[in-house]
Amino acid sequence: MGTARVVFDRWADRYAARLAGVRSSAVRDLFAAASRPDMISFAGGMPEVSQVPATAVARAAHDAMLHEGAQALQYGSSEGRHQTRALIVELMAETGVRVCADDVVVTAGAQQALDLLGKTFIDPGDVVITEGPTYLGALQAFSAYQPDIRSIPLDSDGMRVDLLEQELARLGPRGAKFIYTIPNFHNPGGVTMSAERRRRLLELSHEYDVPVVEDDPYGRLRFEGGHVKALRALDDEVIYLGTFSKIFAPGLRLGWVVAPRPILAKLLLVKQGADLCGSNFAQVTAERYFSGTRWRRVLQGLTRTYAERRDAMLAALEEHFPPEARWTRPEGGFFVWVELPPYVDCQNMLAEAVEHGVAFVPGDGFFPDGRGRNCMRLAFCYAEPPAIEEGIRRLGEVLEDRLELYRAFIAAGAIDAPAAGAA
Repeated sequence: MGTARVVFDRWADRYAARLAGVRSSAVRDLFAAASRPDMISFAGGMPEVSQVPATAVARAAHDAMLHEGAQALQYGSSEGRHQTRALIVELMAETGVRVCADDVVVTAGAQQALDLLGKTFIDPGDVVITEGPTYLGALQAFSAYQPDIRSIPLDSDGMRVDLLEQELARLGPRGAKFIYTIPNFHNPGGVTMSAERRRRLLELSHEYDVPVVEDDPYGRLRFEGGHVKALRALDDEVIYLGTFSKIFAPGLRLGWVVAPRPILAKLLLVKQGADLCGSNFAQVTAERYFSGTRWRRVLQGLTRTYAERRDAMLAALEEHFPPEARWTRPEGGFFVWVELPPYVDCQNMLAEAVEHGVAFVPGDGFFPDGRGRNCMRLAFCYAEPPAIEEGIRRLGEVLEDRLELYRAFIAAGAIDAPAAGAA
């Protein structure tokens, strides 16, 4: 059996100090394990791209070259093609958000927009407010700029705006650089912010003069319930992030940011330093794909598929998870958030779960301070219903083995039982 090779990094003293606070993505770290043929993975929020018709994409790419080959292969503008931005304007109007092409900058996925916002707004030590838990990619993007990230707890109606108000009162006006939120089908929480809380969040934003960043990758993937207006539809000072990754193809790396014009001007400055411009070929291909109506039928089919998989996961959790567990019941999106008793360490449990052929993301990756170790994010978007049922069964067995030990400790008085209502 071989031994691990220790590699000396002779450049260790040359790296920027800010990298010390940047963590590797918990999802990316699981990719190797998730690629095993026997593995059922609930780790990555990967769209079911197999349902996007290859012939439609091939035709879009062919038309991009046939009709705009020279432009598609050339450098483009930093803000993105006017035609792509006009397409984005149309898509946003369908969800009640009215903007014009000059309000939009095309990015390499919404993830690049998060990095550009961090570079534009954050100096070391600046306060940034997020939900707790929040999207781990946002934490990774912001952390490179060394902020002080404050997490506001979630419940079934989204961010606790009463606790947000308390935090803003402690900080005072302009005490935070921005508030980052995922109001629709939250990643990782799966919950949707209520209309009342959306209104109150925007009131607090104006009262304390703090901009709001609305990340909305899943907004068009609703399974049930009524449409809730986007924050940007209620307030044109909101910074809005969108993406084609969930409604078309994440491999194209196309997203966008909508913001007040002065903010867009700063974002463009830092974007030019990052990539000069995005991929014209990807943009023309997207324009061609969305030029007809077939994409709507594809999206409807995807949404039905995700709804079936959500239902399969919720049913499997009811059957196979212990009574000590609690979980969210999303109306759309990709994720279920599971909370276990505080003495359960999901990070330590992960290796055993992987041995049993099932992967998930431990909850501490979604907090800036290591909280959430008793929680896990389960993605239902990629595995088919039979695999979901089997994966949850395996995970339930691993969890039950752990809890039996803890129950014995509680019965013996070695550890305290959780308080009533706690999980």
